[in-house]
Amino acid sequence: MDLQEKVMTEMKAAMKAKDTVALESLRAIKSAILLAKTDKGAGSELSEEEEVKLVQKLVKQRKDSAAIFKEKGREDLAEPELAQAAIIEKFLPEQLSEEEIEKVVVQTIDSIGASGMQDMGKVMGIVSKELAGQADGKTISNIVKAKLSS
Repeated sequence: MDLQEKVMTEMKAAMKAKDTVALESLRAIKSAILLAKTDKGAGSELSEEEEVKLVQKLVKQRKDSAAIFKEKGREDLAEPELAQAAIIEKFLPEQLSEEEIEKVVVQTIDSIGASGMQDMGKVMGIVSKELAGQADGKTISNIVKAKLSS
């Protein structure tokens, strides 16, 4: 079952349950899928990798918005954004823990012989490809910085 079919199934359940937050979140995913499919140069179907990137982007947008709202003291606006992010995250592959990410980062640093911050780009490129969809880029970046600076 591809992402669009999963979203449609969840939308039906959300409509029956009258869950407006879930419905709004699912409609955002559906809209993003349709936009991606109609983009210039895009095929009629999205690959699984493209679907994961699309969902990650939606989650990141919600979390960034919530952070901005919290910064401005608007908890009332931040909460729905975080609720939507939680619903959209269900469509991502299982996320790795920081310890698991750290293992991959250490292995990568050892395998390419990275010695300092000047090698961060190389390490980030390899680790990001390896953990695509399983870890947040910001988390990976923080772990790589910590390992390379120590």
